[in-house]
Amino acid sequence: MKSASSNHRTAAWKPLALVSALATLTFPAVAQVESGQQLAPVTVSASRFQSTEAPIGATVITAEQIREAGIGNVNQAIRKIGGVYGRQDLNGASDFVLDLRGFGGASENNMVVMVDGIRISENEQASTLMSSIPIESVERIEIVRGGSSVLYGQGATGGTIQIITKRGVKGTHGSLFAEVGNRNSKEVRASLSKGWDGFSINANVGALQTDNYRDRNALKQENFSGGMQWASDQGRIGMRIDASHQKFDLPGGITWEQFLQNPRQAKDLSNFGSIDSTLYTLFGERRFGNWELAADLSYRERQGDYFSPTYQSTYDGRSSQFSPRARHILKTGNLVNEFVIGLDIGKSGRNTIDTFSGSAKASQDAQALYVRDEIRFGKSRIAAGVRHEIFNQSSRGANIYDRKISLNAWDLQGSYDLSAVASFFAKVGRSYRIANVDDNSGTSTGLPLNPQTSNDLEVGATLGNEAKKLTAKLFQHKLKNEIYYDLLSPPCFGTFCGANINLDPTKHEGIEIEANARLTQEFTVSGILRHVKAKFTEGPYAGKEMTLIPKNTATLRLNWLPGNGQSANVGVQWIDSQRYAGDSNNACSTKIPSFATLDARYSIRVGTWEFAVTGTNLADKNYFSQAFGACRDTASIYPDAGRVVKFSARKDF
Repeated sequence: MKSASSNHRTAAWKPLALVSALATLTFPAVAQVESGQQLAPVTVSASRFQSTEAPIGATVITAEQIREAGIGNVNQAIRKIGGVYGRQDLNGASDFVLDLRGFGGASENNMVVMVDGIRISENEQASTLMSSIPIESVERIEIVRGGSSVLYGQGATGGTIQIITKRGVKGTHGSLFAEVGNRNSKEVRASLSKGWDGFSINANVGALQTDNYRDRNALKQENFSGGMQWASDQGRIGMRIDASHQKFDLPGGITWEQFLQNPRQAKDLSNFGSIDSTLYTLFGERRFGNWELAADLSYRERQGDYFSPTYQSTYDGRSSQFSPRARHILKTGNLVNEFVIGLDIGKSGRNTIDTFSGSAKASQDAQALYVRDEIRFGKSRIAAGVRHEIFNQSSRGANIYDRKISLNAWDLQGSYDLSAVASFFAKVGRSYRIANVDDNSGTSTGLPLNPQTSNDLEVGATLGNEAKKLTAKLFQHKLKNEIYYDLLSPPCFGTFCGANINLDPTKHEGIEIEANARLTQEFTVSGILRHVKAKFTEGPYAGKEMTLIPKNTATLRLNWLPGNGQSANVGVQWIDSQRYAGDSNNACSTKIPSFATLDARYSIRVGTWEFAVTGTNLADKNYFSQAFGACRDTASIYPDAGRVVKFSARKDF
């Protein structure tokens, strides 16, 4: 049941959203360029400072690609354009569970998601609320696959996703968006910004509701994002507020026979929940000759409630982070040396109350120092970095512990341009992940888990230019104490078992291929292939495949842009079969079946208006990507959505 404090929090940010939106009528927007003038490409993830150099081996999604594809949210852009495999969120939200490097059920905790350098991925076993980020505010998205713990700390073994927002334009600008579709799907969004003389303010509001595909799986979500800043040639200072409220029904998992009879049916008729999340951020940057100083201070509150006839729980979490850093750039002839040093100081805590365990409190403090140096000379780039981080964890409730952990990460990266159309790159390093509050609360022994470590290796090459480009990467992650939820481990309640454990040594390795080409002036095509093998290398399961990890995934997209106001795109994604979540011993002869989905969009611009029709899973394929159990006949299956068709209108001003 929704608590009074949650209702108060939800009600509190709605007036704030209205005030901030109205304030944009009298205060300015973020950019320092004239209307219509293109901003220079900006990245921040290569060294946690603004740079025109993209991270080595990164996949970059631009705002232009997002608009051409008619993408409605950040998570969708990462899946459709970035080719990242995603599984349907169990809440029915648009925040699919993303998997960068084949980590299955633990994928969300093996990657770090940031907005303008601020970490927004959770310190719990929870999906990152990327749907709260207004898609209209996104300038580009950088996907860096592979170990990134030097700059971003724990949980970055699979990689990082960096969302970089626009600086806006001079004057007053905005957009209005409305969309309707089948299954009572409705969404509205509005954005407005205004700026002058270096001072700016902007606001984005949005709301959506849908009955979703399955019975008893309705979703309502409201978002607000707003901020202001003052900028000059020497730096900037500003603040942001991002808030989201979700309310959803939970239909539960069904059996294989029920899936064949009617995949839309619900098992649970009275289960529901809600999530409130608010993030406050202060940021500042200042240049002093060859030195640049920057700092981010963030505070986040997150509350969740879950209700069923037999079980109720609520949690109240909060986290804060302070990240001061400094960069020195030295230019000598054709050599550029970039030196970065920084601190990450974090504190998080969570209070929980549930029917079975009563009340519990857990907290974590972390202090990290990192150093990175990159040299660029001629056609070469070489970067090296180290990180040392200390964690203090404590828990009171069903689990009681106090412990201190010290971890180190390092990496060495390099790239070389053989010619204008050929280059190669390599990365080697060590990354880590620490068990979070949920990991430690659900162990089979009642004791906290050991940290997970990974030795990471990647080599790759790029051929071609912007007209035709092919990038191939070979990667390998050798892990010790991988943190995973194992459905074969005790304790057991009836026929159900499961606990968070440290696995015996494992290895994730494979190849990724990205290609894009301009076929004609009007048509472009892009494709992404991934092959991954994730297996145990030691212990009783040595040689066995890991669960919920498809060996192969493929995405192919065709875009049509004739330049007359019309546009269209069509995409196909194919996902290979994968083992059921509880089949760690590979004893089951059946797997989650492979599937392919088809989506398409057509739009036409009339003046400042754009009208579009969008369809997903157009073949109305019955399939699922989440199934918990050892085998098909004993698994709890969560079907993915059938055909969805939506009509939208957008006005820019």
